Amino acid sequence: MDMQPNGSPAETVTPDAAVDEVRRDACHDAPPDAAPASRASWRARLALGRRIGQVKNGIRFALRHPVQLLRTSRAARRVLAWSMAVAGIWMVVMSTWWWSCGWQGCPTPTQLRAWRPTEGGTLLARDSSVVSALSVVRRVNVPLARVPDHVRAAFIAVEDRRFHAHQGVDWRGVVRASVSNLRAGSVREGASTITMQLARNVFLGNRATERSWGRKLLEWRYAQLLEAALSKDEILERYLNAIYLGNGVYGVEAASRDLFGKGVGDLTLSEGALLAGLPKAPSSYSPRNDRTKALNRRAVVFDVLEREQVADAAALRAARRAPLKLARREFVLTRTVDSWAVEAVRTTLDSLRAAGIIPQALNDGQLKVWSTIDRKAQIAAERVIAAGAGQIDDERNGTGFSVRNAGDRTQGALVALDPATGAVRAIVGGRRLERKGFNRALRARRQPGSTFKPFVYAVALMHGYTPASMVDDEPVEIGSGRDTWRPANYGDEYAGRITLRDALARSANAATVRVSHEVGVPAIASLAHAQGITSDLPLVPALALGAAAVTPLELTTAYAAFANGGTRVVPHLVERVEDQFGRLLWERKAMTGTRVLQAPDAFLVTSLLQSVVDRGTGRAIRDLGIRGPVAGKTGTTNDGTDVWFVGYTPTLVAGVWFGADTPQPLGWNASGGRLAAPVWARFLRDGWHSPEQDSPWRPPPGIESQQIDIGTGKLASDWCGPSRREYFRTGTQPTASCEDETRLAMRDDEPPDWQDDWRQDGLRQDGLRPDGLRQEGRRIDADDISAAVENLLEATRSNDKIRHITGKVMKELQRAIERERRARRDQERN
Repeated sequence: MDMQPNGSPAETVTPDAAVDEVRRDACHDAPPDAAPASRASWRARLALGRRIGQVKNGIRFALRHPVQLLRTSRAARRVLAWSMAVAGIWMVVMSTWWWSCGWQGCPTPTQLRAWRPTEGGTLLARDSSVVSALSVVRRVNVPLARVPDHVRAAFIAVEDRRFHAHQGVDWRGVVRASVSNLRAGSVREGASTITMQLARNVFLGNRATERSWGRKLLEWRYAQLLEAALSKDEILERYLNAIYLGNGVYGVEAASRDLFGKGVGDLTLSEGALLAGLPKAPSSYSPRNDRTKALNRRAVVFDVLEREQVADAAALRAARRAPLKLARREFVLTRTVDSWAVEAVRTTLDSLRAAGIIPQALNDGQLKVWSTIDRKAQIAAERVIAAGAGQIDDERNGTGFSVRNAGDRTQGALVALDPATGAVRAIVGGRRLERKGFNRALRARRQPGSTFKPFVYAVALMHGYTPASMVDDEPVEIGSGRDTWRPANYGDEYAGRITLRDALARSANAATVRVSHEVGVPAIASLAHAQGITSDLPLVPALALGAAAVTPLELTTAYAAFANGGTRVVPHLVERVEDQFGRLLWERKAMTGTRVLQAPDAFLVTSLLQSVVDRGTGRAIRDLGIRGPVAGKTGTTNDGTDVWFVGYTPTLVAGVWFGADTPQPLGWNASGGRLAAPVWARFLRDGWHSPEQDSPWRPPPGIESQQIDIGTGKLASDWCGPSRREYFRTGTQPTASCEDETRLAMRDDEPPDWQDDWRQDGLRQDGLRPDGLRQEGRRIDADDISAAVENLLEATRSNDKIRHITGKVMKELQRAIERERRARRDQERN
């Protein structure tokens, strides 16, 4: 109970009584002669006055009698409860924010001890070897032992004289700075310690210019973590390597080389003082930007050193008089971003940032990226593309196809993948690395030419064709509306009726167009899309010959399905991304491929493409000494504008492309077999292991083999011509014999004896020596001529024109041989 001054009990005042008192005080009659409008206004003012009085009395009562208010007012109790709940939630939220470092997750002591200032981020190969830096950072980390004592002391005296006394936050400095700023009415003095500066540079680089309590609290939090995990010397070492010192350089070593042309270990007291004055405003005080400001700032540092007694008076006097001598040349890093793989990886990192997976504040220099790149393959790929493009230009200049400007220069691209997983092993986007330039491996859309034909033949196999199916390689006409399309073979040479295998090996345009017309262009486009080509494919007859625009990455990815048994893969370059403290930001999840081809069909296509390399347009691969299982296809567009070779082994699929950015002929006889295939072979030789070390492709279940006659595609017989072992889907192998072909089968009573025995004297019964020639004085048999021509054919397979002509000669010789044999047998019978 409240007491009055005279000691008698005071009257208890309740909120309702206070309201009644206000109402009585406010209720005075209006003047009797007031107008009705004036009376209404007067009543409104009275009502407002009553409400204001109620609020005042309520607040006064609550302050004087809080306990009684809570006992008598339910509303007051409710407000108090809500206020306490909000305060509790706020405390929980702020505590969580503090202990989680602003909800970003605090680094562990182990991560802090392992951290060093970045020298440009790191791109690692699949074996964790370094491929390249991710970005250029002009910094050279050095141990603290290489920094002279007078340089360390100068930085400590200027930036944090109580560095060895505090635990990350200098509370004396905080109070001093607060008082100074209050007197000035603005922020004039800071209280950041060396530990806090390190925390700001490392953790809060994206908020470096922000002035807020949130940033300052985070600085304190990170400073405490650094002090708990590291010794003072370790903190100072990281600070001296991390701090920005103007002119684009970081750390005392890089700044020493940039300004004075020598390492930090050779700095004088005068030079060290100049460096110690830079952290406050690096760009303003840099002597390369303003020599006068730099000297004035150095004088201030000398005053601080003298006050803190860092050096004796004589040494300081000598240092003050020392002239400022700068190095003529700025510091240039010897390490650079020197790989096309980096440019491709940046594309992935930008996508992860756009998706919010990698924080925007983290630049490439703060990341460590594990990639799928094979370092040996990447180095070899960049070398062979540069060399190959240069050789093509040299040839063009020597044959009248002058290279006059940058757009005329031959460019190249290479993509190599693991056919089983889609992991990129090498990628090159041009003949020379272009910083943030045009990566042709990813973006250049060019016509693939005959490298598109395998999709045609794959669809044909799916529709019942076999490698031994006979197709016509003769001039063909395809009607397209009112127009007629007449595709021609290379060199305008035609082989007549040939097997599907030979049609692909010879890259016969006419035969391919006939096949595509039979199976349908939409089915071909659908399969190409299913295998990995994402570009639009026009549904026109010319699509069979590559009349579409695709990127090297798309085409190479699509070939992977042929190599791995029919499964589409997704090409990928990055496996894992970590920040500078080793915290995982993103990791690729394992993906299961989609089956787009049946295993038997994929095997048959691979078998057909092996013939291209063994004896077709890709023969240059074998000529350069590549042995073992290799399959692939050449491609050349009209006028030799683009040349391709896409090939694969059991462990690698790679595509090579050459062309000019401004489409133009690459020479008078430019072709994929002559220009692209040799480069592919050199890449495989220098950047990968020999295919002989790989297990060859094995026929999957559902594949059988038969000996077939090459000229008819039917079962072989001793009475017919040359034969070979051919693969078929079970149930599709031929059942008829080649003897059913009356125009080619031999009709003698007895088949020729191909297994003549050798006599002990080294001569066969027919008089031939083991080398196939008859003894001297006897005429050469037609078989000898045939063998010689076969040898000639084998030696000239890499030249398309000679091969076509030799093939025609062989056919005529075979016919002549058969006529001679029949004539001989007729004579013996007579």
